[in-house]
Parts: sequence; structure tokens; C-alpha cells
Amino acid sequence: MCLGIPGRILAIRDDRGTPMATADFGGVTKDVCLAYVPEVVVGDYTIVHAGFAITRLDEAAALETLAMMDELGVIDEELGAPDGDGDETDAAAGEATT
Repeated sequence: MCLGIPGRILAIRDDRGTPMATADFGGVTKDVCLAYVPEVVVGDYTIVHAGFAITRLDEAAALETLAMMDELGVIDEELGAPDGDGDETDAAAGEATT
């Protein structure tokens, strides 16, 4: 299954001209591309699909969706369970795992 999941933007950076961010998905962090939503700022929630932020959404909708997805067990299925430090980045590759 491949779902769009709400994530909260923790940090934004430029990666060779491409806007990138670190997003938190209920304790799991991933790198995401902001090319489709350059207006997003730190603290915003966005729907992320296949590593791309595709739309901005309000906090209430994001939290409600995350709670429902967690209840259904799809967060762990899509993102993997947190490893304790909340960072799922593959240190060897320097990229987020999917």
C-alpha cells in the first residue's frame, strides 16, 4: 500500500536547488521534497506521498488523520516503527529510508 501521510515539517533546507525538509510522522522522521509546495514553512503539516510533499493542511486535520491511521495500523506499515530516536535516516546513505 502507498498512502499520503500527514507530516509536520521540522526543518527546511536547500539541496542543490531543490527545497527539502525533515518531516515528523508521529515519531518517525523522513526527508521529503518540497518542490510542489514551496510555500510550506517549519511547523506546517503537509501530506507526503512517495517522498514528496503534495499539499499543505491544517493541524487539526493532520492530527485527526494521523490518529485514524495509527488506529488502523497503517502508519507502522507505511513508515516502519520508530527505532527509539525518532530518526529513520540511513546514516550510511545519508538518505531517508522508505
